[in-house]
Amino acid sequence: MVRAGLSAERVVAAAAELADEVGFENVTVSALARRFGVKDASLYSHIKNLQDLRTRLALHAGAELIEQIAAAVAGRAGKDALAAFAGAYRTYACRHPGRYAATQIRVDQSLVADSPALRRTAEITYGMLRAYGLEEPDLTDAVRLLRSTFHGYCTIESMGGFGAPRDVEASWDKAVEALHGALEHWPREKKKDDG
Repeated sequence: MVRAGLSAERVVAAAAELADEVGFENVTVSALARRFGVKDASLYSHIKNLQDLRTRLALHAGAELIEQIAAAVAGRAGKDALAAFAGAYRTYACRHPGRYAATQIRVDQSLVADSPALRRTAEITYGMLRAYGLEEPDLTDAVRLLRSTFHGYCTIESMGGFGAPRDVEASWDKAVEALHGALEHWPREKKKDDG
C-alpha cells in the first residue's frame, strides 16, 4: 500500500534537502524514512533501492543545476557566457553541497539519454563552447577541462582549503579569464587527410 502523501517526487525532493544537510554520502533509505516518520518499507513503493534513490537524486540535482546555468547564460556569448556559466555552477555547488555532490556520480548512459535535463546540459555546454570554434574531439576535451577546473575550485573552496590572503573571488575571476584565454587559443586536433 502506498502511504498517503508520499510520491517519488516528494521522496527525491526530501533526499535533496537531506543531502544538503548531512552530505550526499549520508543519504540512506533509513535516514529518509525517519524524515518522513515512516518505516523504510514505505519508501520502496516509490524507489527500488538506495542506488535508485541516489540516481534519481543525481538526475534531480543535475536538472536544477542546468536550469540555473541556462538562465545565467541566456543571451550571452564568448567570455560573458563562460563567466555566467562558471558563476552559476559555483553558486549551485556552494549553496547545495549535497545535491552538487550527487551531480558528480556516474549515471547509466541510458538514463542520460532519457533525461531532457541532462540532454539540455550537453546542448548548453557544447553550445557555449562552439562559440569558441571548437569541434569534436576538442569539445569533449574542453568540457573536461572546464568541469575539472570548476569542480576542483568549488571542492577546495567548500573545504576552506584556500588559506592565502588573496581574495577567493578575485582568484575565481582570474581562473575564468585564464579558461577564456585557453579556449580562444585551443590547440586544435589536427584533422586526418582523407587523401
